[in-house]
Amino acid sequence: MPFRGTFEHSLDAKHRLTIPAAFRRQLGTEVVLAPAPRVRPDDPRALSIWKPEVYDEFVRRSLAGLNPMSPEAIDLVRLLSGDAHDTELDSANRVMIPGRLLTLCGLEKDVAVCGSGDRIEVWDRDTHALTMERIRDRLPETVARVVNTA
Repeated sequence: MPFRGTFEHSLDAKHRLTIPAAFRRQLGTEVVLAPAPRVRPDDPRALSIWKPEVYDEFVRRSLAGLNPMSPEAIDLVRLLSGDAHDTELDSANRVMIPGRLLTLCGLEKDVAVCGSGDRIEVWDRDTHALTMERIRDRLPETVARVVNTA
């Protein structure tokens, strides 16, 4: 079942995020934290929270067809493995976000926790609002490209 919906939350002083109740059952207790994939180089960053097996499949699909010795494959492995963090939800359904990922993903206190299909994304709340507005503004062009490539 895909993750859907957007919830406003705040990180506590120890950089812990309470997982929204709507996501808890399907997420489980073991998770992988990793920077969310970006569509464009200048897009803002977000944090993804994955079920471990789904993240492993994402990595496998991302590397499929690449020569494992190519510079591109080596760079991808370094990013997808080195920036990922395995962790567990605590008894209060919180996940602690390491400082390195907070900085990399531009997270401070107020966040938007969003369903994003096979994963959850955590955004700086204001950045999320601006990003969603830009996506809505681009929607006619996006639909035209998708329809023309079918």
